[in-house]
Amino acid sequence: MDTKLTALKDKLFSGKEANQLPAIAELANLGEEGLQIFDEFIQARKAANTEVTWIDGKIHQTLLQSDLPKAIAIAQIHYPHGVVTLKSEKAIDYQPIQILLAKQDFEEADRITSKKLCEAASADALARGWLYFTEAKSIPISDLQTINQLWLVYSEGKFGFSVQRKIWLSLGKGWEKLWLKIGWKKDGSFTRYPNEFIWSIDAPRGHLPLSNQLRGNKTMQAIFTHPAW
Repeated sequence: MDTKLTALKDKLFSGKEANQLPAIAELANLGEEGLQIFDEFIQARKAANTEVTWIDGKIHQTLLQSDLPKAIAIAQIHYPHGVVTLKSEKAIDYQPIQILLAKQDFEEADRITSKKLCEAASADALARGWLYFTEAKSIPISDLQTINQLWLVYSEGKFGFSVQRKIWLSLGKGWEKLWLKIGWKKDGSFTRYPNEFIWSIDAPRGHLPLSNQLRGNKTMQAIFTHPAW
């Protein structure tokens, strides 16, 4: 193994996220040799029973973006059903969200997230297509945590309700400050759905998921004060 490859492998295995992200990007450009290191890294994490993080999601996304057959093979071997274990007290299938996020189709993943939140809350919410704030507390803890983890893992830790909640708390629970911070409001006007939102990893931290009906303060507050956190 040459010096560059060894250095990149050391960065990936270092456990330091600041080193891991650029290492993943560089290894992705090194063809079969880079893929071999990804394979070793995934096996090491599984052997150590390491908790799933956004590093795993990023590698999964990177493998799926590769044109090399070996990359797809590694993804299918190690992540046949994705990175996140999907838990639901109501036997709801969250795999469609995982598939979309793995492909970095954030816009469609957001739409499906909105539907799944309604499904997890009540039959009435699902039929209506949006949540009343009083229904948010009916979402089981495991279901809300599953949805949140999917967004966290497949966004380099930038997106998810827990990320939005942390920002909200850091801003003294100020809604106007939150809208501005996460890019939901600019120059006094709310960002228009869907074209003015940023459907990529380049969006501000906490920008997604929108789940458009959640923009009302009461429903978002119900999500942020949910026992899941």
